[in-house]
Amino acid sequence: MDIILLERVAKLGQMGEVVSVKEGYARNFLLPQGKALRVNAANLARFEAEKAQLEARNLESKTEAAALAEKLDGETFVIIRSASDAGSLYGSVTTRDASEAATEAGFTVDKKQVVLSATIKDLGLHDVTVNLHPEVAATITLNVARSAEEAELQAAGKSIAELAAEEEAAAEFEIQELFDDIGSAADEFGDDDEAPAQSNDED
Repeated sequence: MDIILLERVAKLGQMGEVVSVKEGYARNFLLPQGKALRVNAANLARFEAEKAQLEARNLESKTEAAALAEKLDGETFVIIRSASDAGSLYGSVTTRDASEAATEAGFTVDKKQVVLSATIKDLGLHDVTVNLHPEVAATITLNVARSAEEAELQAAGKSIAELAAEEEAAAEFEIQELFDDIGSAADEFGDDDEAPAQSNDED
């Protein structure tokens, strides 16, 4: 199907371009969302009549998006999730989670604007793209952790593997200290408990 784009669409073309797309893509996405019109004489005339207005609106929304991108780009948002000791999440972090985390921090981000390059199924720091406008994007970081304390450590550059190794070492140290305490206590009691041997010889 031939369509005329009313705004820039990634990997498709710029505003005003006539492009060919699959009918399903046009019917289910581009046309209902007002991103394009079918190519015919009436629609071409309509586009030419509204072109200046569309370009002005695009520039305005682009300017607003650029202002938001400047504030949003490079921001980190903490998402607390349950996970195994190895760092695998019980479930995954979605575009909705990213959108809600950003919105809670005072940014207006719709889940449809969030692009995950891969499904987030592990603890750690994950870079995510937010498309604020067809021509403006920002990159945010999702700090996925089991607790706020763990998130702080991850933000400081420690990986889950390093944290797990540290916890294991700390636990082993505590166990060793416990055994040392028990051993020294046993030694102390051992000295006190030794009573002099009594003779059973009767005179």
